[in-house]
Amino acid sequence: MTGSSLVAGLPVPATETWKEVNGLRLHCIEAGPESGPLVVLLHGFPEFWWGWRKQIGPLAEAGFRVVVPDQRGYNLSDKPSERSAYALDPLAEDVAALAEACGRQAFRLVGHDWGGIVAWWAATRFPDQVERLVILNAPHPGVAGPFVRTHPSQMLKSSYVGFFKVPRLPEMVLTAGDYAVLRRSLVGSSRPGTFPEGDLNRYREAWARPGALTAMLNWYRMLPMLGEPPVTDPLPMPVQVLWGVRDRFLQRELAEASLAVCAQGRARWFDAATHWVHLEEPGAVSAAMLDFLAAEDPAFPGPARQA
Repeated sequence: MTGSSLVAGLPVPATETWKEVNGLRLHCIEAGPESGPLVVLLHGFPEFWWGWRKQIGPLAEAGFRVVVPDQRGYNLSDKPSERSAYALDPLAEDVAALAEACGRQAFRLVGHDWGGIVAWWAATRFPDQVERLVILNAPHPGVAGPFVRTHPSQMLKSSYVGFFKVPRLPEMVLTAGDYAVLRRSLVGSSRPGTFPEGDLNRYREAWARPGALTAMLNWYRMLPMLGEPPVTDPLPMPVQVLWGVRDRFLQRELAEASLAVCAQGRARWFDAATHWVHLEEPGAVSAAMLDFLAAEDPAFPGPARQA
């Protein structure tokens, strides 16, 4: 099923599609040449595909085939009712199945926030398929738990997670006043102007879809049931971490600890950016992503792009 060839708000031609993935339907935005190397972009909480609006154009124009799903539970994608559907394993399996639905075995993967956690785990589960990995402000799930337990300052930053795990009450609080808490959280945790009213209205429309908010919260509610995902062999693929240092939710040390599980990992720090680095520094983030994702690829002859 395919929608308009020009998706509203994007600077490049794009199509709206639905992919049969892992027993459910994921709503996706696709852009760029069909023959280009596949890049999958995974959004976090409480965004949806629109969170990558500033990266889709540069990646597609550079020759990548860009696929951006609403992850399960979000916006227009299916919303399983069982909490177990939001464990890390099925979320990671969605990513591999999405690439397969696009006719690809190997792909490059980018994730921010919860999308970054899923990207870390997909790379851990499917290391032969993920060619390159870019993470924006998200810890490896095998690192996060031990780090939080030994760093009280991060435990305090993560205290909202405990509230999200409570049944029913978070839905009541977050929907009150036309989703006022979620709106304030986005605006208050970002640089001024990052989330203009028009964008907040698009997010509000996605949050208000039937079953969406509970499904989004179920990602957090599954955390106590996950146990500790083991960190075993180092991730073999090249990994690039892009990190907004002024993140209100996550300490920089989480990035450093996550890089320790990578055989080929490097970080770039954005000292003036917050958790929403991809929206606050879109030019620099897109350039860094292009430089890294296109490196040593025969589809992109010549020297790697410089950020």
